[in-house]
Amino acid sequence: MAFHHRYTKLMVQTQQPIPSESIRLIVFDLDGTLIDSRKDLANSINAMLTEFHREPLPEEIIAEYIGDGAGMLVRRALGDPGDEKLVESALASFLGHYREHKLDYTYVYDGVFQALEALKPGRTLAVLTNKPVRPAQEICDALGLTSYFFRIYGGNSFATKKPDPEGLNTLIREAGVSPSETVMVGDSDVDILTARRAKTWAIGCRYGLSSHTMESIPSDCLVDFPFDWISALAAAKIKNKRL
Repeated sequence: MAFHHRYTKLMVQTQQPIPSESIRLIVFDLDGTLIDSRKDLANSINAMLTEFHREPLPEEIIAEYIGDGAGMLVRRALGDPGDEKLVESALASFLGHYREHKLDYTYVYDGVFQALEALKPGRTLAVLTNKPVRPAQEICDALGLTSYFFRIYGGNSFATKKPDPEGLNTLIREAGVSPSETVMVGDSDVDILTARRAKTWAIGCRYGLSSHTMESIPSDCLVDFPFDWISALAAAKIKNKRL
């Protein structure tokens, strides 16, 4: 998509200045942070609900259920039925639909590629999502994102999912950096809590699918657009020089 003039304005709310000159690893969430996948996720959930003779849900409601992995998304869409066999069958149905339709409408947010290009020199970039790893990797491949990242890990890459810090801690170890040299970027309280538990810095995205949860756990910086990731670090650097 086109690079719009709106990104020339600083749209960063700084709570705690990030020492940008020391950041060596940037870990991104996927859905709602790098890509807008809401319509494809919603369509696949509603296809599952129809298959199980349930009423479809509005896209806006389904969007509120995204962020804790496919299993929780399906469970919430079913109204937490308390029937594990039903949830298991519904999850298989959802994943089957999503595998076929994950790229029907999904796109990379405006400004993401420019921001990644600007942030990558001298740093290592990675993806840590609660989406199953195979569709996450396939989406990144198809949309031209994969080459920016040294790792793409999903919700089934480890024994735990975000907000457990296992995945983020693994990336920190594999990148050979420290938590203080790492920033997690995401659009939900799950991402910010993951960062807090791993003792890294956190940038919250107010434009994403789960941005309504952003105020529940304080981020170091809040941004309105992907290109503001650069501004968040640049602003922090300028502010630090003034201290």
